[in-house]
Amino acid sequence: MDSPDSDGLLAEQLLRLTRRLHRIQSRQLEPIGITPAQFRLLRTVAHYDGPPRMADLAQRLDVVPRAVTSLVDALEASGRVRRTPDLDSRRVVRIELTDEGRATLRSLRDARRAAAEEILAPLTADQREVLGGLLSALVAGMPERRC
Repeated sequence: MDSPDSDGLLAEQLLRLTRRLHRIQSRQLEPIGITPAQFRLLRTVAHYDGPPRMADLAQRLDVVPRAVTSLVDALEASGRVRRTPDLDSRRVVRIELTDEGRATLRSLRDARRAAAEEILAPLTADQREVLGGLLSALVAGMPERRC
């Protein structure tokens, strides 16, 4: 039988692991000159078939539009994205990846894999498979968010 606080302990372990993964990923992203939030925005833009609107990005990332504006400003300054006008509405701005942005994404995916490998190093292949199944079950049970 589980102790009364086993769920609390499990939640704490997940939080500690998440923080550790974030620190490792940040350390690996630093030489590329990008933050985890900027990486997340690049990944999100790349998942659209065409250049998304800023409002679409804010909704998908579950952040306020001002946060997207700040991220886009930094990524545009580094040449990784560009703002483009919408053909149907002059008030709408769309965001598209540049060649530099696509190259950065390739580098970032490698950094992300390295961070995951560092975290998962203590696990056997079988344990990783079980963990993957458990995490998939948790994600599937969460309220729908498109991040």
